[in-house]
Amino acid sequence: MAIVPRKRSEESALAERTSDPFGYLRNQINRVFDDFWGESWLAPRESFAGFWPQVDVTETDKEVKVCAEIPGVDAKDIEVSVEDGTLTIKGEKKYEQQEKEKGQYRMERSYGSFERSISLPTDVDESKAKAEFKKGVLRLTLPKCPGSQPRRKKIPVT
Repeated sequence: MAIVPRKRSEESALAERTSDPFGYLRNQINRVFDDFWGESWLAPRESFAGFWPQVDVTETDKEVKVCAEIPGVDAKDIEVSVEDGTLTIKGEKKYEQQEKEKGQYRMERSYGSFERSISLPTDVDESKAKAEFKKGVLRLTLPKCPGSQPRRKKIPVT
């Protein structure tokens, strides 16, 4: 798995919204509910379709560390990119459950893609970034660019 810079134009973002406006709207509404209640508000089987990885971001003097929980996904199905101060983690989750009992057979499948974008607090050196994926946890280490300052602007409230 490699971290590569990604270029995304405004046109491609608009095309994504207009190609499937109902899917885009559904994803945005799901994100609102996920942010408010967390993923547990969905029924267990439905949670695979609305999967959104939980992420922890920490910052030290030298680097930004990101830890994302992505259970049930293979490393080959994960793509990580950095563009214009935004880290994007996306991939595809595939779920299959098979039960065989005396006289009964049941097979359930669920597939879906996910994407999570995080604004980074400072400029990072993508060329020195490292990614490790073990037991459903993605750990990213993004070294800061020398002399980079945190992106923070205080906005006065009137």
